[in-house]
Amino acid sequence: MTNIQKAKALINCFASGDVATAKSLLKEDYIQHNLAYGTGREAFCGSVAYLGSAPVKTTVNTIRAFEDGDKVFMQTVYNFAGAGEQVAFDIFRFEDGLIAEHWDNLAAKAAPNPSGRTQIDGTTQLCDLDKTEANRQIVTNFLYDVMQGKRPEKTPSYFDGDKYIQHNTGIADGLSGLGSALAELAKAGVQMIYDKTHMVLAEGNFVLGVSEGTFGGKPTSYYDLWRVENGKIAEHWDVMETIADKSAWQNSNGKF
Repeated sequence: MTNIQKAKALINCFASGDVATAKSLLKEDYIQHNLAYGTGREAFCGSVAYLGSAPVKTTVNTIRAFEDGDKVFMQTVYNFAGAGEQVAFDIFRFEDGLIAEHWDNLAAKAAPNPSGRTQIDGTTQLCDLDKTEANRQIVTNFLYDVMQGKRPEKTPSYFDGDKYIQHNTGIADGLSGLGSALAELAKAGVQMIYDKTHMVLAEGNFVLGVSEGTFGGKPTSYYDLWRVENGKIAEHWDVMETIADKSAWQNSNGKF
């Protein structure tokens, strides 16, 4: 099995309740960064057993999956025991052929945005594998210059005019749509702040940035997936999650 196949097999255990398969894919000292769950292989297998015995079956639908070195990053729609659909980004780190560590961001599935796009539609085609590192650098620079606000005057240089396909639930297509949304937030006194980038994962034309900051003053984890085309940022999907207060954490590994 490839690492992508292993990652898919692991999350599909939530639907099947297959504890044995989950156990075979995980390192015993598996590190969990989802703060709502305990860390370690046994804690994960406990969640699989619980969902497997739930009266409503869990569903798992992976939309996109990519590989970068020892990590797999995926976009998936979950419905845990009928609690409602959630869009997620998962990152799995592999060690000695087993899954050793996991990070994620989840948000409720929402209605289409002002341009009629959903959180998951759009192209899934992977290409430009020879441009992986160049595309990673473009997004790394974009996060610093634009999202962290270090050199906002460079914003137009990252786009092909106003051509920008947007899957954020509240923003319309185009650089103009992004500008309008940010202006509305500012009018409402809400600031979207990116303070630090923790990871930039890439394969070909797809690049995932994992960032930390605040939204409306609340500590926030930002997962942004961009598609890069001809050296310009062409499409965007994201999941934004408020970081739980430390008193509610079920593990001490931290979000990042």
